[in-house]
Amino acid sequence: MYSPFTFVFFLVHFVFRSHSFPLSTSSRWIVDDNSGDRVKLACVNWPGHLQVMIPEGLNKKPMKAIVSDISDKMGFNCVRLTWATYMYTRYSNLTVSESLDRWNLTVIKEGLAKNNPKVLEMSIVEAQNAVVNELGKGKLMVVLDNHISLPEWCCGDNDGNGFFGDTYFDPAEWVRGLVVVARRYSANPSVVAMSMRNELRGPGQNVTTWYEYMQQGGAAIHHENPDILVIFSGLSYDTNLRFLNSQPLTISLDDKLVFESHWYPFGQPPDNWIFQTNEYCASVTKTFMDNSGFLLEKRFPVFLSEFRLDQGGGNEMENRYFVCLLATVAEMDSDWALWLLPGSYMVREGKVDVEDVFGMYDFMWDKIRNSTMVERLGFIQTKIQGINGGQCNQTSYVLYHPLSGQCVGPSHHLSMTSCRHASHWTHEHDGGSIQLKSTNHCLATVKQGVSPIISRHNNCSSPESSWNVVSSSKHHLASKDSQGNNLCLEVDPSGLKIVTNRCLCLDDDLRDVLECDDNPQSQWLKLIPINRIDQ
Repeated sequence: MYSPFTFVFFLVHFVFRSHSFPLSTSSRWIVDDNSGDRVKLACVNWPGHLQVMIPEGLNKKPMKAIVSDISDKMGFNCVRLTWATYMYTRYSNLTVSESLDRWNLTVIKEGLAKNNPKVLEMSIVEAQNAVVNELGKGKLMVVLDNHISLPEWCCGDNDGNGFFGDTYFDPAEWVRGLVVVARRYSANPSVVAMSMRNELRGPGQNVTTWYEYMQQGGAAIHHENPDILVIFSGLSYDTNLRFLNSQPLTISLDDKLVFESHWYPFGQPPDNWIFQTNEYCASVTKTFMDNSGFLLEKRFPVFLSEFRLDQGGGNEMENRYFVCLLATVAEMDSDWALWLLPGSYMVREGKVDVEDVFGMYDFMWDKIRNSTMVERLGFIQTKIQGINGGQCNQTSYVLYHPLSGQCVGPSHHLSMTSCRHASHWTHEHDGGSIQLKSTNHCLATVKQGVSPIISRHNNCSSPESSWNVVSSSKHHLASKDSQGNNLCLEVDPSGLKIVTNRCLCLDDDLRDVLECDDNPQSQWLKLIPINRIDQ
């Protein structure tokens, strides 16, 4: 006869396939507690915090098929699954069927009956649990994100959900919800982290209250479930953790502490992105690093838990913001979560079955909305650096093109390829040569409009072989041809071949011009330090 312990052992080791669990932190990295190896979170956001209080899309596609797509077709290894406090503190016994009836969602209910019929009679808490378990079977890690208190679309300054003490945000109830969730998933190896609160905001936000309640919430989670990572969000919609420079946290979480941040282009002038792309990318990147990214330099993990792209492709401002962000994320090799998975919502802001163009899925959840998105995310989904990585001790680089998501390949014809198969280079200092690793062959300019060459000679100190990082964005690589003209590396979009051309949006002295109608991002090729990449 099997004991309850035997059943739990079977559940953890056989129903859930192998996971790196539990996780901890080592300096700025998230690591496997057992092996000490780095574990990178490359997640997609799957909302479950809206009015129905179950993960979106279960009316459109079987749960198992969604999980398979996330891993096998989209390449993510993790899901940031959102939930609302009231789900656990006020509505935990509400069935999914009853929840749908509250909003007269007859068509949505029919979709659930077709695609996930067993879910209908589950409670909303059991439904979320079923999704978590299915994610575990698919070898996907789960970050449970307390997104909001009152289940609804998020977020606004005055929606009553923004900061401690707001209409729907009672701190005691919030802590109670965190404890219930931490306890519920304490034996589930799929749940590797809990994020305490999404996008704190509004007129009442202040640093003193943040320290009081965030530390209280973090301690409560850690006491209830000491195995999982505890993720701290900042102020002003998860964009500001700058106050930690002068006042660090005072609690100890036994190497389970992670910070999170968001990076969106909200409120930014479109003309700045379009006509001053280099300068504006430099400006917003500096803002991100000053407000959140500095924690990496202080050796804390930073989880970029939300960023997005309009996957219809027609929003030029968003297109340029996204390329800028990719370049920075690759260089930092940070953990991250894309906003978002759903191609549609069951109900959002009073509208039923509403489309979301930022979703990885299309409206019907049949196809990936934009197949190029998978290619563009491929490099940052890999572990680019190991836990001992860093600019100071890197011996090789890849030449990364964030516009396409690809890298310069191993062929002497210098075409683009998956970064997994990229050439590795050495570059000792700015203005020096870029050499193929373990050879004396280096990259050399020929003339405008022509591919550079891999020099087969020992002389790699000529002007044609000397490369400088230029522009305020630091995303261009420039050299001189034999006539002394400054030329930049560029990716020819027609055949993804590498050429050298006049540096876009830069003057003859390689300074940014005041306004530029060209898009310089075809010339954004970055030397990304690398000491490990998934094969």
